Amino acid sequence: MTRRYWNINLEEMMEAGVHFGHGTRKWNPRMAPYISAKRKGIHITNLTRTARFLSEACDLVFDAASRGKHFLIVGTKNKAADSVASAAIRARCHYVNKKWLGGMLTNWSTTETRLHKFRDLRAEQKTGKFNRLPKRDVAMLKRQLSHLQTYLGGIKYMTGLPDIVIIVDQQEEYTALRECLTLGIPTICLIDTNCDPDLADISIPANDDAIASIRLILNKLVSAICEGRSSSIRNR
Repeated sequence: MTRRYWNINLEEMMEAGVHFGHGTRKWNPRMAPYISAKRKGIHITNLTRTARFLSEACDLVFDAASRGKHFLIVGTKNKAADSVASAAIRARCHYVNKKWLGGMLTNWSTTETRLHKFRDLRAEQKTGKFNRLPKRDVAMLKRQLSHLQTYLGGIKYMTGLPDIVIIVDQQEEYTALRECLTLGIPTICLIDTNCDPDLADISIPANDDAIASIRLILNKLVSAICEGRSSSIRNR
């Protein structure tokens, strides 16, 4: 794997609150190696280790992007949703930021059918076909299209299973993580002090509740993805 310098600054991470964990009562003992202290009833994450794992994750996604691999970013809770969408759009990745539909990956044939329906409805709306239908039918189709846009809009161009999945908040997205484990899809997880660091291929210890923390971690990862894509173009 290529080793690169990603300018991961500990002071920048502190300003974003990356080091703040959950209350000491809400912790997973397997996170002990990644915790440096307790402060006012809150676990403090060891940012030196966070920087190391974030750097490894950046190396991984850079190499994968340079080889044309496809990424899916998952983060559906309100605090993560906007950051997930903007990061994914910037790096031309697929994303899920509203709700993970069970079986989205493990039952890919069903997801693919939904995506075909979604694309067909969008095409019909764009070509004006809706205008030739009765108002009741148009209302029903628009509701259906809105529903599909909400839950599948971020993966509308996905034509197969992703090569790497980046997950914000392991606890919240446990169903997505289990599907990746079942299918053998490599995962990068942003994990707080209540998570299990052994479940993902690369776990990045960090605050998964603060918007600034989520945004910082995602920005580092998508910057590496963008660099990897650019490297691929330059080397053609």
